[in-house]
Parts: sequence; C-alpha cells; structure tokens
Amino acid sequence: MQFDSLTFLVFFAIVLFAFWSLHDWSARKNLLLAASYVFYAAWNPLYVGLILLSTLVDWCVAGRMLLTRSVLQRRLLLLASLVVNLGLLAYFKYTNFLLDVSGDLLAAFGVTYQPPAYDIVLPVGISFYTFQTLSYTIDIYRGKLDRHWSLRDFALFVSFFPQLVAGPIVRAAHFLPQTERPPVFSRDALGMGLALVACGLFMKVVLADAFVAPVADAVFAESTRVGFFSAWIGTLSFGAQIFFDFAGYSTIAIGTAACLGFNIPDNFQKPYGAQGFSDFWSRWHISLSTWFRDYLYIPLGGNRGTTWTTYRNLMLTMLVAGFWHGASWMFLIWGFVHGAMLMLERAAGLHAVVMPPVARAIYAFFVLVMVHVAWVFFRSSDMAGALEMLDAMTGAAGDSVYTGREPFALLVIVGMLAYHSVFRHARLQDTLLAMRPLPRGLLLGAMLLLVFLYSGGDERSFIYFQF
Repeated sequence: MQFDSLTFLVFFAIVLFAFWSLHDWSARKNLLLAASYVFYAAWNPLYVGLILLSTLVDWCVAGRMLLTRSVLQRRLLLLASLVVNLGLLAYFKYTNFLLDVSGDLLAAFGVTYQPPAYDIVLPVGISFYTFQTLSYTIDIYRGKLDRHWSLRDFALFVSFFPQLVAGPIVRAAHFLPQTERPPVFSRDALGMGLALVACGLFMKVVLADAFVAPVADAVFAESTRVGFFSAWIGTLSFGAQIFFDFAGYSTIAIGTAACLGFNIPDNFQKPYGAQGFSDFWSRWHISLSTWFRDYLYIPLGGNRGTTWTTYRNLMLTMLVAGFWHGASWMFLIWGFVHGAMLMLERAAGLHAVVMPPVARAIYAFFVLVMVHVAWVFFRSSDMAGALEMLDAMTGAAGDSVYTGREPFALLVIVGMLAYHSVFRHARLQDTLLAMRPLPRGLLLGAMLLLVFLYSGGDERSFIYFQF
C-alpha cells in the first residue's frame, strides 16, 4: 500500500474520518493501532509478527529495566534487546551477503564452498522500525526516559503507519508523550497536513518518477561507456530522484501524521544547499544521521578523544550508515566516501571556520560535486559500472544517451539546486504559510493536477523501501 496509490488515499480517508469521529482518546488510539497493522499487512501479513515480536521484547525489557538498579542486570537486558532486534535485522538483510563473502574468502585460500541459496525476502521497513524501537530501550537504559508507557501506546509508537515503512525514524521521547492526551481538531493543522501530502505526492509522482528517474535509469542502464554530458545529467538526475523520492515520502508521512494531530520532525532541510559535509548530514535524512550520532558516534567517543580517534569514529559511523542501506560493497564504498570527506573537512578545519562568501560558494560547489560522486557508487550495481561512470564524468570519450526528457530533467535539477541554495534555512511549512491563500491554493491545485496527469504510468516503489 504505497502513499501514491489510490488504495492508500481511500484507506487514509477512512481512517481520518473515523479518527476524528471518535470522541474517546483510547478508542482513537485503538483505531490507529489497528489501522497501522492493516497498513503493514497489505505487504505481507506474516511480517506483522516481526513487528509484534520487537514490540513485546522491548516493552518487557524496558519495564524490567526500570524495576532494577543492578547495573549488570540493566546491561544484560539492553543486550537482549540489541541481540533480538539487530539479530532479526541481520538475518533478513545480511544473511545472503555474508554467505557470499564467506564463500569468496574460502575460495581465496583454495577452499571450494558453495553457500546455500536462501530465498530471504527483506521485510519492508524493518531497518526503520528496528532503530525506532531500540531508541526506547537505549534511552531508558541511559536514564533519558524514566517511565514505562502502556503496551498499546508503545505498540502504536513502533507501528504508526505514516512513518512505519521509510521513516522519519521517530524517537520514543518525541512520540510517546503525544499519546498521553488527545489532540484538538484544528482546521489549520488539517489544511497544512493535506498541503504537505499534496507537496509530497508532487515530489514523488511528478518530479522524481516522471521527470528525472527515466533519465537516471537510462544512463545507469547503458552497457557501454557513456559520454561526459550523459554521465553528469544521469548522475544529477539520480541525485534529484533520490531526494524527491525520499523527501516526498517523508513529507507525506509528516502531513498524514499532522492530519491525525501528531507531530513528526522534519527529515530533510535543503541538503543540496549544504556548505560543508557536516552541514550536508545535518540536512539529509536527519532522523537517521542524528540516530547514528547519538547511538553510535558519541558512544564511540565522538570528538572527545584524540584527532585520530575522532577520524576513526567518523569513518566507522559512515561505514555503518552505508551498510545500513543494504548488503552490498557499493553502499560501504558510498559510506567510505562520505567518511573520508568528513575526515578531510575536519582535518582542514573547514567544519568550524567562517569563510568569505566566495570561498564558501566554491566549497559548497565542491561538496555538491562530491556528494554526487558518492551517489554514483550508491546507484551503480557493481564497481566496474561505477568506475566507468566516474571515468566518463572526468571527460573520457563515450556514447551519448538521449531519452528526450533531458530538458525536463535539467529544469528540475536547476530549480532544485537554486531553491535549496536560496531557501536553505526555510522549512517547507513556513514557505507555504508565508504565501497568501489564493496563490497557495492555486499552487497546490496545480500540483495535484500534475499528479493526476502523470499518475497511472510506470509504478515505482519508493527507493528507501528496499532498505
């Protein structure tokens, strides 16, 4: 049940009407919990059991953790939560990859080993809700949460359907307090929520799927070496595609949650307007980058140790972030590139220095180029294809790939980069609120019209569903 499907729109309309028709807060939460499980079961009913397992384990672990003062018991309880949740994630996401790697390693030593072929289907959203539920047990272990919520409220936090499948990854400390008292219906909040849904659908259906994805797919699918222009337009198109695809999902998630009276934090903030690599990661997939910062980078020591330990912590964090995206060497290389750039930025002191406008613009351009160089590894299926693409991007001769949609893709890319640079500090909600009602209504109406005109073609899943 995708956000850009008619099925979801009907589903959401029914849930929204029923939610605000009920007066009892407990009944509303029961409705949302049931709707969330139905939403997830639309992909595979059996995998609802995995969410239930993670929910029950972490709820029991957290409750027991609050009842004991023994440091050893608390550590063992936290370990149990980590083993169950990360064990499930590792089995479904990395088993085949690890078996293949073990076969390659044994072959290097002359041992022939054919790994068994397991047909393991990755449960959609498992990478997201695993990190979400772990935030509860870790924060209770650290003393940042000092109370235990009911099983029903905790289950709603883990499975809340607007952001269940692809985030944003919401912290327990942010979401659970919202379950304590019923939201008050507001036409303004409902209107803003629906406006965000319209914007998110426009990003996904029109900008990502219709305008830039065909160009990116054609270039990266080309078996022969592509030319300079084709390589750059294809890579820039993928950069725009993955932004509009994922930011579109997050915007719809935030909008649907707002319609139901819940607040979900922003997940993107004009990332291609970043003026440094640290700045980029404060703007791209914010819920994931802050999760790794708080639960991996800082526990490793952050920047509190020596210079080399800081570099180590940066690189380890980005490698894990890359591997989180999928069981592939290409994602590890993508993480390595970003880790290396963060290290170089810190070594040069560029993460903290105030630069003159011209120098800042030059560095921002360099950051944009390197982010897209990293996207080549993220998008390519193997190292040979990635190296050929990078070779073409440096000017090596190759064949042109022309789909006829390049002018539209260029228009979207230039508009996106300009918007991110000029409005890098403005939230989408604030931009919409700053507009007068008539122009805002006409803009949203035009977006919905384009969504209608461009829907019904090739159906594309959201890119982050695979992670």
